[in-house]
Amino acid sequence: MKMKTQNVVKRFSALDREEQLHKIKTTHFDLIIIGGGVTGAGIALDASSRGLNVCLIEKNDFASGTSNKSTKLIHGGLRYLKQFEIGLVRESGSERAIVHKLAPHLVVPEKMLLPLIKGGTYGKWMTSIGLKVYDLLANVGGQDRRRMLGKKKTLLKEPLLNADSVLGSGYYAEYRTDDGRLTLEILKKANEFGATILNYCEMNSLDYNANARIEKLNCTDHNTGNTFQIKGTAYVSAAGPWVDTVRKKDNSINNKFLHLTKGIHIVFPYDKLPIKQSVYFDVEDGRMIFAIPRGKTTYVGTTDTNYYGTLNRVVATKADAEYLLKATNHTFQGLNLTLDDIESNWIGLRPLIHEVGKDPSELSRKDEIFLSKSGLISIAGGKLTGYRKMADRVLTAVSKQLTPEQKSKLKRSFTKKIPLVTPVIKTSKEVVAYQDELKGQLAEMEITDPYMSWYLCTTYGKNADLILDKKRTFKEGSAQEQLIRAELWYCIQHEMTNGLADFFVRRTARLYFDIDSVTQFMEIILQDCIHYLDWDEKRIALEQKTMTELIQDATVYYDKEFE
Repeated sequence: MKMKTQNVVKRFSALDREEQLHKIKTTHFDLIIIGGGVTGAGIALDASSRGLNVCLIEKNDFASGTSNKSTKLIHGGLRYLKQFEIGLVRESGSERAIVHKLAPHLVVPEKMLLPLIKGGTYGKWMTSIGLKVYDLLANVGGQDRRRMLGKKKTLLKEPLLNADSVLGSGYYAEYRTDDGRLTLEILKKANEFGATILNYCEMNSLDYNANARIEKLNCTDHNTGNTFQIKGTAYVSAAGPWVDTVRKKDNSINNKFLHLTKGIHIVFPYDKLPIKQSVYFDVEDGRMIFAIPRGKTTYVGTTDTNYYGTLNRVVATKADAEYLLKATNHTFQGLNLTLDDIESNWIGLRPLIHEVGKDPSELSRKDEIFLSKSGLISIAGGKLTGYRKMADRVLTAVSKQLTPEQKSKLKRSFTKKIPLVTPVIKTSKEVVAYQDELKGQLAEMEITDPYMSWYLCTTYGKNADLILDKKRTFKEGSAQEQLIRAELWYCIQHEMTNGLADFFVRRTARLYFDIDSVTQFMEIILQDCIHYLDWDEKRIALEQKTMTELIQDATVYYDKEFE
């Protein structure tokens, strides 16, 4: 299918909120999606690009749940081979290469080292066979194919590994991403195809017609507190950990329900954990953990434990952090890392499907669709990597609920061919060239830290040009202040940033990977938000309280989870 050319990027701005709300209130949509994580975003892009009139609402900010708190890998799920989930590995493996092509600056190749250790979970033969099967399922070729390394070459790749226990390693290919940015770019692209998308808009209840089918949603705009209704033909819940909450409102909970597990990641300054490359290592209880260098930091994760606490404030416990610290110190020699060395953390919930008698790590990561008698289509489970395929499966269910007229305009899916970011960067080579170009421009602005050119390129792609152009208009403050103010301007004008947390957490990931900059620039960003978004004293106090809590939760380790 020939793709429709997107010549002009449609605005996606918090400043257009009133216009979006008016459209939502006065339009009958073909499809309404509840949930603005990567699953909902993928459905919105698939449906809108295929010709449907789509509305997506999110009660918080986009990607504010699980979709901003993964291990930030577009990976094939090597460990799922152990559970014989061949189909999941095959699908994930092929999908990661596709998503890389759609946004090569955002989904970047990441070679992974899997050390073989004395008494470890995986022996040389099993690892070699497993990685070979992994490559075959994922259709990996060329330099990305797995290699088995001896002890000497393994320690050359990563000298910090414990030389007394390492026997060799497997060396294979994965992809790293920023999951929050990926979700946002998918939503922005859906917006270009005409989808109506709004954050901070919560579905409170559902109304039904005489046939007990959903007729409309009753919603609240959290910016104003105003309530309104949205009407559509088909309704999808892609609410992640809140899927069962939505199903309860629909009275459609059955013998299939969610099993939530918690994963924590801890972040170190790079000089505290200066690994040369990403490592996927096993620990005493049989789990596998990633250590991944990223910019000025190295992050380690993840845990996998049952979660029974509140969905609205998920925090790291001291036991969570100490589990990862023990594993890291055991694998990398001479570091003696402590809680004080951890710079920040993030915690995500996995909305898995409950299976009787299975431990958290044994639960399937496959997605599943629940169909309600009311017409509500719910999707749960799944992985970041598989968002396109999940969307395709949901659209199959949606199509059965559409009118003949709506079905007639439903094209075949072609998200495989839709670049996620405009202007388009086509290859990894172009990414490197553009990053060098940014480095030169920043040097002219007296910003010489090489991290900033990498950060701008991998965060915004070629839209970093708009940020640098805006920076040149500021005449006061340091070059760094001007640059972050220009970032905020871009994120409000083009990425529907509605608050401080949207900017510092989901748009820039500074809370996790550059936390000092959050406190350094908090006040200047607050003042610009007041200017752009016309905040009153009540809103200012709420924003400050939210950020204080987020910084606390990213740096404090609690004795127990919040109930």
